[in-house]
Order: sequence, then structure tokens, then C-alpha cells
Amino acid sequence: MNLKEFIQSELKGWGKAERIVFPLEILLIIVLSFLINDSKIALVSAICGILYTIFAGKGKISCYAFGLCGTLCYSYLSFVNNLFGNLALYMLYYLPMQIVGIFRWKKHLKKDSGEIIKTKLSVKERLIYLILTIIISLAVSFILKYTGDASPFIDGTTTVFSILGMLLTVKRCIEQWYVWILVNGLSALMWIEAYIQGSNCLATVIMWLTYFILAFYFLAGWRKEIKPQAYS
Repeated sequence: MNLKEFIQSELKGWGKAERIVFPLEILLIIVLSFLINDSKIALVSAICGILYTIFAGKGKISCYAFGLCGTLCYSYLSFVNNLFGNLALYMLYYLPMQIVGIFRWKKHLKKDSGEIIKTKLSVKERLIYLILTIIISLAVSFILKYTGDASPFIDGTTTVFSILGMLLTVKRCIEQWYVWILVNGLSALMWIEAYIQGSNCLATVIMWLTYFILAFYFLAGWRKEIKPQAYS
């Protein structure tokens, strides 16, 4: 498959509304970023992050190309804003996991649409993941409190739940979208606080709010694809 065929495959299955709304959202972020002279690193991070979420939601393997670029940019933003939990998460976990995701997804692509085959967790798996994640989140938040982290509880919770979300993404599980709804909502609050405190990161705030909305959108889409009787 050449580059042109790959691009055509990645854009296959997009509805008319998606082809209009998604580009307009990115254009809005670009315009707002330049109007307020926002950080260019934050702008690139926001664009790559939104493209990653959109392509991941569509089940397209090219999402990881945007994810890798966004990861590096967001890591820099976390460092300069003293959000050390997010910094560690992105550099030590997201970066290698996205590389793993490329190879894992490549083995489970539909031949007709080029999208991944979507899966779900069992009830037992859901409970185990949830309990462990809550316990670890509390422990990490306590540690971050003593490192000078700007938002230890939110940073700790989003860090640990993001680890779970990325794992479920690589495993192609629909439950990832429930996790991302929580993570994206809390992350939006964290960056809104940073913006109020004077950080030049409006594009990042808009990025997280967009993630929050997209998580609901793609959850609905994945639920339609996975048979109702598959839920237990």
C-alpha cells in the first residue's frame, strides 16, 4: 500500500458532519491561539492531541503518529507548569505505549475499512481495574503533594487513570472512553486553573475540553458497533 492509498484508507468511513465539524474545531483553536498570542508549543500539542483522539475514535492506526508528536509537546508544557505527574506519565508511559499500540493495532485491523476490531472487558476485569486504579491514584496524589506539584490530587488522579485509559486504548476496549471522560474533565479543570494563574495555555484548555466532548461522541459510536448483548 502506497502513501496515497494509506491516506484514503484512513479517511474512509467518515461521515459528512465529521468532515466538517472536526476541521472547524481545529481551525477555531488555531485562530484563538494566534489572537491571544498563545504558546505555539501549546498550539501544536492541542492540534496533535485532538487529531490523535479523532483518529483513535475512528479506529485508525494513524492516530499514533499524531499521538507521538503531541506527547513530546505536552511533556514540555507539563514541565514548565510544574505538573510532574503528567510529565512522568507522558515521557515514561505514553511515549513507549504508543509505539506498542502501533504494532498491537496493526494485528487487528478490518480489511474492508482499515479500522480496528473493537473489544470490551468482562465485569470482573472492570472491577479489578477500577479498584486498583483508585488505590494507586490516592497513593500517587499523596506523593505528588510533597514534590511541590501545583495540583496534586487532580494531577495524581489524571495520571493514574490515564495509564489505565492508554492500556485500554491499546487493548481496543470500549471502556477506555469512560476513563477518558473522567480524565479529560479533570484535566480541563487543572489547566483552567493554570490559565487563571497566568500560564499562557488557552489552547491546552480548549484541547482538554474538546477531548471531553469527543470522548462522549466516540463512546456512543463504539457502543453502536459493539452488539448490545455483548454488555454484561
